[in-house]
Formats: sequence, structure tokens, C-alpha cells
Amino acid sequence: MNNDLSYSSEIYCSNSTLVDLLHVRAQNQPNRIAYTFLDYGELEPNKHFTYHQLEVHARAIAVCLQSLVESGERALLLYPPGLEFIAAFFGCLYGGVVATPAYPPRRNQKMSRLESIVASSQAKVALTTTSELGKIKERLSENSQLSKLHWIATDSIDNEFAQKWQRPQVNSDTLAFLQYTSGSTGIPKGVMVSHGNLLHNSNIIHQSFGHKPTSQGVIWLPMYHDMGLIGGVLQPLYGGFPVALMSPVDFLQKPMRWLEAISCHKATTSGGPNFAYDLCVRKFKPEQFSNLDLSSWEVAFTGAEPVRAQTLENFAATFAPYGFREEAFFPCYGMAETTLMVSGGLKSDPPTTLEVEATALEQNRVVVANDKSENVRTLVSCGGSWSDQKIAIVDPESLTECKTGQIGEIWVCGSSVAGGYWDLSEQTEETFHAYLRHVKNEDTKNEEQESQVTLGPFLRTGDLGFLHGDELFVTGRLKDMIIIRGQNYYPNDIELTVEKSHPALRPNCGAAFAVEMKGKEQLAIVQEVERSYLRKLDVNEVVTSIRRAVAAEYGLQIYAAVLVKTGSIPKTSSGKIQRYACRAGFLNGSLNVVKDWSENPQDKAEFRNLQAEVDNMLQELSSNRKI
Repeated sequence: MNNDLSYSSEIYCSNSTLVDLLHVRAQNQPNRIAYTFLDYGELEPNKHFTYHQLEVHARAIAVCLQSLVESGERALLLYPPGLEFIAAFFGCLYGGVVATPAYPPRRNQKMSRLESIVASSQAKVALTTTSELGKIKERLSENSQLSKLHWIATDSIDNEFAQKWQRPQVNSDTLAFLQYTSGSTGIPKGVMVSHGNLLHNSNIIHQSFGHKPTSQGVIWLPMYHDMGLIGGVLQPLYGGFPVALMSPVDFLQKPMRWLEAISCHKATTSGGPNFAYDLCVRKFKPEQFSNLDLSSWEVAFTGAEPVRAQTLENFAATFAPYGFREEAFFPCYGMAETTLMVSGGLKSDPPTTLEVEATALEQNRVVVANDKSENVRTLVSCGGSWSDQKIAIVDPESLTECKTGQIGEIWVCGSSVAGGYWDLSEQTEETFHAYLRHVKNEDTKNEEQESQVTLGPFLRTGDLGFLHGDELFVTGRLKDMIIIRGQNYYPNDIELTVEKSHPALRPNCGAAFAVEMKGKEQLAIVQEVERSYLRKLDVNEVVTSIRRAVAAEYGLQIYAAVLVKTGSIPKTSSGKIQRYACRAGFLNGSLNVVKDWSENPQDKAEFRNLQAEVDNMLQELSSNRKI
């Protein structure tokens, strides 16, 4: 272990930028395969980059960029899954240009998110592939903002240009890329991530995962997302080990492709959100995968959404006969604003769970349960902080640190915390520059010790949780908390109860939220229906099952339940439910509804009419405003 830590620290200390790091790899291991892409998730690779090939192509792209824009300008990256995205990302770094990854819009999909990213970043150039540019060319002419960009198909750039490359003036403080947040609680914002942030967080991941040059990765996560980019692309470069990449669409179409790739490539590291493990259990048919071998899998990381103890238990039980070990699970916690990872456990230990009283949890208190009653919830630890990272649990109202046994907002400080939101000074100040209101400890006799307490600045994560010993337990989102009759309810808990209430309901495709009707907070549910049930759906039976399950579990009456078509519920690019968008769609009637049930339909109709009147009034005021 000490040798691993020493190796990790050596990488971190000897490289100040990712340009330095890739150059060292290309110089010392030029012919080693760094990245392999599996077309359609097939096990036999037909595309790869060695470190030397990647650097040459990145330099050629950099030369093209340097001829068009000044250092520090932003470049939009719009790529389908594949190796060309990696070359373009490093091409930006080698050119001193700020990479701004986004995902290509699907056919007939609105381009509003892409438009907002371009407007925010003020990008002047867009990088993509020849085939992707051909797909969206007609749509560009319909959008003045996107058509003004200088579009470059990087796969058509001649690598001979690499000879003209000149190193830009970059250091650890230089902005490397803008990671636009997924927008699960609002409009996407560009997180400013520096070279130093990336190397520091890569060092944390490298240490906690116990990576070595002999490690092997398999990653299906989208590369434009922080977990896929930093964990799946940059971490293998940092550790000097190869990774096999596949498209997230190929995984979603056939989830077992992921496990087959792990088996074929003898992967030691792979992972994804909680739903990915759930999906594999549901789609697994033992008779079809008798040769599956997961014994090489050492780190099965899981994060990006609530980690459920039942999911881990089910997955471990299902795949134990194929060599999977429970201790491989690595629950972790992080976000774009902290580059990626904040906390994680020890590679050698199985996940830590804690059984707590559910009723106390609803009152923001943590009471360890003494028995297995129905009033018990099992929580999964996301481990502890690493390196110089510090986690504080804070009362979001008083801004003072919570006492042991209290749930509060998770605050983080350390070298992985990003520089703020691009061109949003007010939001940056509010989120990234938070300070604790220090309450003097009367029991502390040593004034010097008292003055050394870290007060900030902290990043306010907007997540709720608590520390039990050194272990972080995440309980939900501050903005998503449902408060009815003075009681707190976590939407993710209610959503799990709903999806399990009837087989017609799709897992991980529901949203629970509160709406105010005639002065009272009421519970509303939006839930997708399985495609196979759409034509034979017994709505009354399904709604009754939902209402009974929620009433039995939480003592709550559902005001409204909206069943929507398969694949239509609003989600972020990383697969998180957009509860605020579901709530807005519920209120304005824009959801793709199969059946809309309400306890009192007249109330809802009156509310929507009133909402429409308010919207029209605001629009009229806006159009008449004098500037």
C-alpha cells in the first residue's frame, strides 16, 4: 500500500498539467495501448489509441485551434461515443483552449440545452466528427447562435500538422475545461475545472481505488459527463493503465455487454450509478452467460445517485457464482463542483451500512436502530474524505456545524473544489465561498487550538447527509426535500416505494415532489410505465397499488399520480431524474401522459388555469418593459 501511495504521489508532484502527463506517457510508453473503443459493445476491439498516437493527433488538433482562436477561448465538443472525443479534449488542452463538452442532440430533440451552453460559454469554435457534422448541418442553419460557430471535423485533420505545435502557456492554475452541470435542480452551469483540480482529484481516485500500472478499466459512462471523463478517461492516463470504452447506449440496450466486457478484458475497475447494477440483475439470464467470469473485478464503484443497500445485496448474490466479491463494491460521493470525487471507502473493505430509525430521519435526526422493525432504513456509507479534503455537516439556516446525530447540508473544502461557475459571480459567491458561523466552544481552554478551526471557504453541495464516525452518509437533496405537515420526506425513498408497488412501473423512472394546493403541501407522483404494459394497463389497479404502498410506508395520502409513457420522464444527461422539471410539467400539463389521476381534478384544473394567467401576465410585462 505504501508503495502504491508513493507511486501516486510521485505522479502528482512531477506533473503540473495534463499536457505534461500525456507527454510523459507518450515519451516513456509510446506504443502502449491507452484507450480501446468497443463498437456496439463487441468484445473484439477494432479501434485504439497508443499514448504516442493520441499525443500526435492532439497536437495536430491544437495547431488547428491555435490558428483560429486565442488562448483561453472556449471550444464546444460535440461527439458521439468514441476515441475522437478524447483526441479533441486533449487537442484543446494542447492548444491552450478551454474544452466545453456537451452531448450531440438526438434526432427531433430540442437544442435548448446546447444553445444555453453555447450562450453561457461564449464558444467561438465547435469540434465534432465528419459524420456528426453531416447529421446536424441542416439544423444548424435554423439556429443563428450555433451557425455562427466555426465548425471543425477533427477526424479530417492531417496529423502532419502536429510538427508545427507550440506549447501554450499553461500551468496548474490554468482553466482546463468547463463541466456543465447536469441540471438536476436547475439550469446547467459551467463549472470551471483547472489542471490542478484534475490532477489533485485524479490522485485521490488513484489512491483510494488502489490503481497500479497493471490495472485494467472498462467504462460505458458518457465521456461528456464528469464520472465518464475524469473517472473513465483521465484516471487511466493518470495511472498509466489501459481502459476499454463502450457507448452508454450499447450498455442500455443490452446491459450484460458491460459485464461481458469486464469478463473478456479481465477488468479490475469499472462501475456506474446504482441503476446500472439494478438493470444487470433484472436482465440477467444464467443460461445465456455460463462463461461469465467477474473474478478480476476489484473496484466496482457506484455513485452519482443514492446507493441502495438492497441493490448491492441483490447484485452480489446474483453474480457471486461468477466470481464477483461483495468487497469489490466501492460506494463513493462527488459532483462536478468538486471535479469529481469527494469521499470513498477502502478498496479492501466491503461497503459499510448503518440501520437507522426512519421516523427520526424524517426529523433530520440520526438514531441507530436496535432491531429490524418496519421503522428501520438501511443506509450505505460513501466512505470518508481523502487527502486535504474536509467535509462538514452544516445547518443550512444558521450556517453552524451540526452536532453529532443531526442531518445537515454537506459542505466541502479542498484542492479538488473547482474555481466556481463560469460568468456567474453571484452564484459562485453563494455556492463556492461559504463560511461557517463559528460558535465558540466554552470547553476549549487552548485559545490557539480554538483559532485553528477551519471556517472556510467551503463549497455548499446542496446535498443532505451526516457523518457517523469518519463515514459520510448522503440522505438526499436539500432542494428536493418534501415537507408535509411539518415532516421531512426524501423523494428518492418514496420513488422506490412507488416503483416496487406494481410490475407495470419502470424502475428508476419516477419522481415524487410536493405541490401547494389551496394553502396545503400535497404529494404528487410522476411515474413511467413499462412499454409492455402500455396496451394492457389497468390504471385503477396501478394507482390503487401506488396509493396503498405510500400510505402503508409513510402514512401519506397521494394527491395526484401521473402515469407517463416509457422514456418520457425528464432526466439529466447522466440519467438523474429532473424532479423540478417533472413538477413543472405536472403543473403546466406538458407531460406525455398515459393517465392522469387526481384526488380532486377540479383543484388541479383551477390551479393550471391560474398558472396560465400568471404566465401570460409575466410575458406581457416582459414584452412591455422599457430598457
